[in-house]
Amino acid sequence: MAFSGAFRRLLNGSSSIITSPFASARFSSTLTAPKLFISGLNRNTTDEKLKEAFAPFGQLVEAKVIMDRATQRSKGFAFVTYASIEEAEKAREGMNAKFLDGWVIFVDPAKPKEYRPPPQPESQQSSEFGFRTNKTIGWCGN
Repeated sequence: MAFSGAFRRLLNGSSSIITSPFASARFSSTLTAPKLFISGLNRNTTDEKLKEAFAPFGQLVEAKVIMDRATQRSKGFAFVTYASIEEAEKAREGMNAKFLDGWVIFVDPAKPKEYRPPPQPESQQSSEFGFRTNKTIGWCGN
């Protein structure tokens, strides 16, 4: 019973259990853009449910649950964009460590997407006789 009380205080933010320097950095970072990263989503959460949950904090520009291309299921995180940084800050304070669809979600500032150079194709090596070696393992053909 003591554990559930401590867990409830932790979720409500009224506990001094969080003393890690990383935890304080998470809650004290300031927003530089009106875009938020939401993690810990239930796999059944849809774009519409996300919009309903975040709409009371301001004018939503976009609320998008990220889906897996192959399975068309949620990856468990989303992005929410507001019209202003102030609205995004209110949403972050109001929704961080709250329940959405039965799961505790975490709301953080979104980081800009990092540039990744496209993968380079492997160069095929030629033998001393001019034949290319195939790295396929096993037998194929007739």
